[in-house]
Amino acid sequence: MPKFMLILYDNPGDFSDLSPDQMQKVIEEYGAWAKEMARKGLLAGGHKLKHEGGKVIRRDGKNTRIIDGPYSESKEVLAGIFIIEARNYAQAAEVAETCPHMKYGAKIDLREIDAV
Repeated sequence: MPKFMLILYDNPGDFSDLSPDQMQKVIEEYGAWAKEMARKGLLAGGHKLKHEGGKVIRRDGKNTRIIDGPYSESKEVLAGIFIIEARNYAQAAEVAETCPHMKYGAKIDLREIDAV
């Protein structure tokens, strides 16, 4: 079955008003969703990324530059990924729509993983 990556973006400031108990409930909701997708045989992996840090590596001709980042014009940051298995984009989108990130995050990009 094809694999798809759910690329999760959020605005870290959106969570600043949550109490530790509220944040724990959000984390538990993601965990419950992941468990359910795994039970259904749809989850192949996933990771939350740290908001701070990161590097951008660029090739400029023959030179490579490594700089702090990534930074964007907006407040959106790459927050994490899930890898799911689905028959096609339609089913993958249906799975993505059930992800708690649709409630808490800025957006989800959905991309099929090339099996080559």
